[in-house]
Amino acid sequence: MIGQVSGQAAATYSIGFDAEGYDEMEYARIAARHFHTDHHEYYVTPADLVRSIPDVARFYDQPFGNSSALPAYYCAKMAQEDGVTRILAGDGGDELFGGNTRYAKQKVFGFYDQLPSALRQTLLEPLLLGSPLGKLPLLRKGASYIRQAKVPLPDRTQTYNLLFRFGVHDVFTAGFLEGIDLAEPVAQQREVWVETSSAARTNKELAFDWRYTLAECDLPKVVGTTMLAGIDVGFPMLDTDLLAFSMRLPTEYKLKGLKLRWFFKEALRGFLPDEILTKKKQGFGLPFGVWVTQNSELRDLAESSVRALAERKIFKSEFVDQIFMHLREHPGYYGEMIWIAIMLEQWLRGRDEKCSGRNSS
Repeated sequence: MIGQVSGQAAATYSIGFDAEGYDEMEYARIAARHFHTDHHEYYVTPADLVRSIPDVARFYDQPFGNSSALPAYYCAKMAQEDGVTRILAGDGGDELFGGNTRYAKQKVFGFYDQLPSALRQTLLEPLLLGSPLGKLPLLRKGASYIRQAKVPLPDRTQTYNLLFRFGVHDVFTAGFLEGIDLAEPVAQQREVWVETSSAARTNKELAFDWRYTLAECDLPKVVGTTMLAGIDVGFPMLDTDLLAFSMRLPTEYKLKGLKLRWFFKEALRGFLPDEILTKKKQGFGLPFGVWVTQNSELRDLAESSVRALAERKIFKSEFVDQIFMHLREHPGYYGEMIWIAIMLEQWLRGRDEKCSGRNSS
């Protein structure tokens, strides 16, 4: 324990959101009390987003749409203002020990392949996919399950892609799409998927997430935002020996039935408070869509940014009208798309300013 080595209480930093269903601060407090840390809290506000979205978006060397970058930045900023020069982040544990909800979800889809092919092809699929019965309320979920289960991994992950859900040709202008190879991302993901030699599907999903969730998303998020705040960061969960240990664990120790992180939780039972071990996984998402419907300044920033993408002939104007029209009805779903669009436009503005500066000099 850090506190035991240094002789003083370890400092811990946590971010909260004053929005129902998003705040996990109470669990941070439970951990702080349990380990007797010097705990610090900050609640991110809509005003913080208005003030910091441009800076965070433009700091990256490419458009970066993970909405938890803003709370990560404020967490690092809070530590830096206290004189902290290096913090430790917990990223990587889910990908080493099977902690992401999607692992259990994909295992459920895998059950379909275990059914006799005759049952699938002569009864279930004709009944639910090839007849009007599959559209009935009681059977609609069954039809949706079969449709998704029939798509092999990693292609199935694209069914959760917002752009494909909205419809790529409904989102982007034809001129913009002329320069885009829509098949390239899936082709790359297929190559990464087959590179993993493990026969166990869960291990293949973990390796896939090392490449995309960690290398493309979580680590750049934390490294970028801490760098912007002016401090360094370490990732103890990605220690080489711990990584090697996780690779030696039997697959069922990572996902036991549908229980996530089974070995990890059992190993820490009695060390971590029970409330933390039994809590439902929540994530670090912003209540952005909710706040946009409530805060006029944030709404103005959102609308001006997203509509600018239509002026750039990237988004279709009709699509922009649609997402703002339905935002209040489904703030989480449409808010995520609006957030990604804002970060793209703010990044483009930063690039435009750099280009103007070079040209003027």
